[in-house]
Amino acid sequence: MKQIALDIGLSAGPTVNNFFAGPNEAALKHLRLWLGDKSQAATRSPVPIYLWGPEGSGKSHLLQAVREGLREQGAQVGWLGATDVPAAFDERWAAVLLDDVHLFTAEQQHVAFNWFVNAQTHHKPVLAAGLWAPADLKLRDDLRTRLGWGHIFSLQLLCEAERRGVLRKAADARGVFLSDEVMDFMLKRFSRDLGSLMELLDLLDGYSLQTQRAITIPLIKSMLENT
Repeated sequence: MKQIALDIGLSAGPTVNNFFAGPNEAALKHLRLWLGDKSQAATRSPVPIYLWGPEGSGKSHLLQAVREGLREQGAQVGWLGATDVPAAFDERWAAVLLDDVHLFTAEQQHVAFNWFVNAQTHHKPVLAAGLWAPADLKLRDDLRTRLGWGHIFSLQLLCEAERRGVLRKAADARGVFLSDEVMDFMLKRFSRDLGSLMELLDLLDGYSLQTQRAITIPLIKSMLENT
């Protein structure tokens, strides 16, 4: 059977609390302290933060978690991803967030640089994420150098034992039993990034309840055939 890549995210929405750090504890700890609570907004550091690493290492999860954390505090943010249409900078933004910068078009790079300059002028932080380290980004020089002068964190993929541990903990929290055989099947046949695996677990849990069947390999195959 060919490996299936599920292009789906966490149903509960990315937060700093549901991010399993593993080898990325330093980045998570820094963002937790940086985000703080609403009372700390006035003293939040404007120094840029850049996260980089391979697909599935949690860059976008953390960036989206920061966005949701700021929104929960009542703050507006500027967000630009690789598929977004750029907008004008807004002085009311508490922060500028740039995701998948390695995919930015020339127009998006122009807007990102403009946002960066305005954010610095108004002492607003910029948080960005990309596939590569700043020096290796194929971006315009002025944007690339700005992405590289603040706090930089290299994110790593979770090892298989860590993925298994997260799945087991999440399944136990749902009152769901995952046999070693089912776990092996999930890790070998589906996208191995944690967000997709957690969403797969949510889907399996729902399908299991709907069909009144335990989660087994035949159940997984049945779900795929009927969805």
